[in-house]
Amino acid sequence: MPASPSDLQSRLEFARTVALEASGLILPYYCNPELAVERKGDSSPVTEADKGAELLIRRRLAEVFPDDSILGEEFPDTPGTTGFRWILDPIDGTKSFIHGVPLFGTLIGVEFETECVVGVCRFPALNEVVYAARGGGAWWQVGSAEPRRVRASTVTSLSESTFCNTNPSRWMKIGKWQILQDLMNSVQLSRGWGDCYGHMLVATGRAEVMIDPAMNPWDAAALVPIVQESGAHFVDWSGKTTIYGGSGISVAPGIKDEILRRLQG
Repeated sequence: MPASPSDLQSRLEFARTVALEASGLILPYYCNPELAVERKGDSSPVTEADKGAELLIRRRLAEVFPDDSILGEEFPDTPGTTGFRWILDPIDGTKSFIHGVPLFGTLIGVEFETECVVGVCRFPALNEVVYAARGGGAWWQVGSAEPRRVRASTVTSLSESTFCNTNPSRWMKIGKWQILQDLMNSVQLSRGWGDCYGHMLVATGRAEVMIDPAMNPWDAAALVPIVQESGAHFVDWSGKTTIYGGSGISVAPGIKDEILRRLQG
């Protein structure tokens, strides 16, 4: 049985509220010369802002949805019994964050019975949020302006498209460097507006494709409902809609087949 609209709406409103609360915790660390950066076991960076924001969200979830499960980037899983699972990335784009680049975001996704049904992506330094619940459309709010519904680009030609990507070295590691070069030479504009920001550019119709060769479930869960509700697609490199494929593509419908053909060629 699918989740009820009221269950989705209550979790969406909570996610929007707690993402804003997390921004209040994160921003004092942003561009702070005393920010300490640690390295995790995989050598990726982590800060007190990452850990503090996730703990804040977990504490609030324990108060409001204590029987939902939680998967987060920084701390162990919390089991649950309701079929709902919260998937958290407190700062997606930590490298941008520590270098004072404002394109990092707080990602809060919700699964119900393994289907991604709610997503919130808040950009603390930009004071913007993009969000969606299954069946309710995708919405974008800038500052205190009224939220507005957003839709994916209708471009159907790669030569007229804007292409975003995160880290070119990832393409080299998987032997896809030539494909990256060919894509950059085939589009109208190629930029490194990466991590969640690139995916949200696709969801809001400002870019046509964002490709990430390496993604974890917490990088992707919030993106899926937002991108899909905008009319675009979120798939892994095999073309499957999943957050567990280890890669991710947000793409406007008019160029999806061409992008997958090139990646799989």
